[in-house]
Amino acid sequence: MLRLRQDTKAAPTTAAGDEAAKDASTPSEEAMTGDQPFGPACAGVPKEGAGSFDGMAKDPVATAASNNPALSTLITAVKKAGLVDTLNNAQNITVFAPTNDAFAKIPKADLDKVLADKATLTKILTYHVVGEKLTPTQLENGSFETLQKDMVTTTGSGQDYTVNDTSKVVCGNVKTANANVYIVDTVLMPK
Repeated sequence: MLRLRQDTKAAPTTAAGDEAAKDASTPSEEAMTGDQPFGPACAGVPKEGAGSFDGMAKDPVATAASNNPALSTLITAVKKAGLVDTLNNAQNITVFAPTNDAFAKIPKADLDKVLADKATLTKILTYHVVGEKLTPTQLENGSFETLQKDMVTTTGSGQDYTVNDTSKVVCGNVKTANANVYIVDTVLMPK
């Protein structure tokens, strides 16, 4: 898709040239080319420090997520499952990271039960991880095998993506040292 856009820009007519100039200066163009984080929840990310986009880009994914207050429940779950080193040492992965609000949608008794069951917790958490770095363009109509060995599907375009038809990406294309992270509003459940 990117190649087609470049070809279109290479030989613009007057109307296409105006559109190409407009596209080159818009944030959504940066998001679609994989350069910048996007989504409404990105506004809540600190502007500087370890939890900022620049700070997270320097750390492996579990460490980076631990610096984001909106992901504290996820980090608690990752620690209980013993997955910190697994995630931090993996190379070129994508993590669909549920927010604290996503975990809050699960009734407390059910969440407590899952957090106490390492096998079930590991199955759920590894279902949120894909073994390659996915760009926003790849999410437009994708199907990807997770580390849990089941499939997740993605749909959308621009800055509006959904995982498994239920979970919205609220801050996407967040870079860490070893992963692309898409923060989602609903916990994904393996089939």
